[in-house]
Amino acid sequence: MYGKATETAIAAMSRLAEVWDEGKTRLSADEIARDRKLQRPFVAKVLTTLSQARLVVGSRGPGGGFALARAPKRIKLIDVFRLFERDDDSINCPFGGGTCGVGEPCPLHHKLVGVQEAVANVLHHTTFDVFEKAAREREASGASPRAATRKKRETFRAPLGR
Repeated sequence: MYGKATETAIAAMSRLAEVWDEGKTRLSADEIARDRKLQRPFVAKVLTTLSQARLVVGSRGPGGGFALARAPKRIKLIDVFRLFERDDDSINCPFGGGTCGVGEPCPLHHKLVGVQEAVANVLHHTTFDVFEKAAREREASGASPRAATRKKRETFRAPLGR
């Protein structure tokens, strides 16, 4: 239904939503790629596009990385989708041109239109806070990417010999 860039962008944004703490925690493209099992160069390219669209903010150097530009509850999936996909509100049957739309609809038409409407509903009405909330629930149960990121960063900052 959507391309690799959209999938990668949603994966990166969802990871940043999981660690959301008003933008204090930043993740590198390497961390996001590793955590989501994605190719690092492509994640970096997608993050550049997301940064240009002001959906993420990034900084270089020690302690740098990427964070969401605003709270996850203020970013909808459609905001990311529109960057990488053609936003087509028309409801077209994939069989179009001579098969469907000429006379009676094809036997799958109404089902496929329903699928398109359901996807549009999810894109327009889902915000990235669903990932933040899921991460908090995992953290409360002890199995959290947020906790793992926090522990890794604390270990990195710990003085030698302790």
